[in-house]
Amino acid sequence: MIGPTVVVAGCALVLAVAIGLVAHECAHALVLRLARVEYTITYFPGRSDGVLGLLASCPWAAVHPHRVDRESTTILRIAALAPVLLAAPAFALGIGGIVTAESPIVTAVVIGWLACAVPSPQDFSVAFYAHRVLEAADTDETDAAHASCAD
Repeated sequence: MIGPTVVVAGCALVLAVAIGLVAHECAHALVLRLARVEYTITYFPGRSDGVLGLLASCPWAAVHPHRVDRESTTILRIAALAPVLLAAPAFALGIGGIVTAESPIVTAVVIGWLACAVPSPQDFSVAFYAHRVLEAADTDETDAAHASCAD
């Protein structure tokens, strides 16, 4: 009877990853909200039509801060690495002995959740180069101001 267990564990893994992706972006947004930084969350940016376009779109979600002060590079860095905290419940379940080889469904959920707790390469980029993000935002605002003055 291993067949149904594997199917249920696979479905649980997919569901945990889907929920974990939303939680990952919400972790970024929570830090920005607590710091009173305006932001927008975009789901499936650059998505093509259809299911294959949905699966091929990368990233599946993104948080974009607006009007960040020059002194707040620390806030951007903390927000970028905030999803690491999503690993705490998974580690607590492991330490508590709930995640075992005898519970493959729980193990699949924990693995999917932990996959979403790892900061993405874009998150690490913001964490290490937050000052460049601010410089790019300043350049974009300057370009937009020049474009509106030219009209």
